[in-house]
Amino acid sequence: MKILDSQGRLFGKLSILDVGAVLIILLVVVGIFFFPGTSGSVAQVGGVTTKPIQIDVIALGLKGRDLQSLFKVGDKVNMIIRNQPYGQVDIKAVKTLTRTVAVPQPNGTVKALPDPREEESFSRNMMFTLQGKGQITKDGPVFGNLKIKIGNTVELEGFNYNFNASVIDVRIQK
Repeated sequence: MKILDSQGRLFGKLSILDVGAVLIILLVVVGIFFFPGTSGSVAQVGGVTTKPIQIDVIALGLKGRDLQSLFKVGDKVNMIIRNQPYGQVDIKAVKTLTRTVAVPQPNGTVKALPDPREEESFSRNMMFTLQGKGQITKDGPVFGNLKIKIGNTVELEGFNYNFNASVIDVRIQK
């Protein structure tokens, strides 16, 4: 009995192409389960350290009746960066920024005075200082798997609010 016959079958029963396909499938399975390679994101690979990171964010035109009572120093707020939930960060400081209007004076100068319009009494500009744990990479600080830099838009979410804010400062704590 020949090992390979005229039709390309081994011992007259198995096709050599079928045997090759089974071997390739077995090699792929072994490669996936026994040699998975590196796992995790690019931001986690390499020498990274985790440190507290403070960011200042500014939210313009927040609408609500009593915004001061919503945000208290020491509370936690959920932060979402580029539609990816990061987790909770601590509120370290809250500052309401006064809306002003440029008012020309009789002597020709311009003076900034508080906006007297009633509809603006329900709209506030606020600045928050938030702190969370992040990784320090060669490209900068990373919250979760996302880089956090000045200019990023983040979403802050609590029990009864959800709004967007822009990052205006990033500080790595010692």
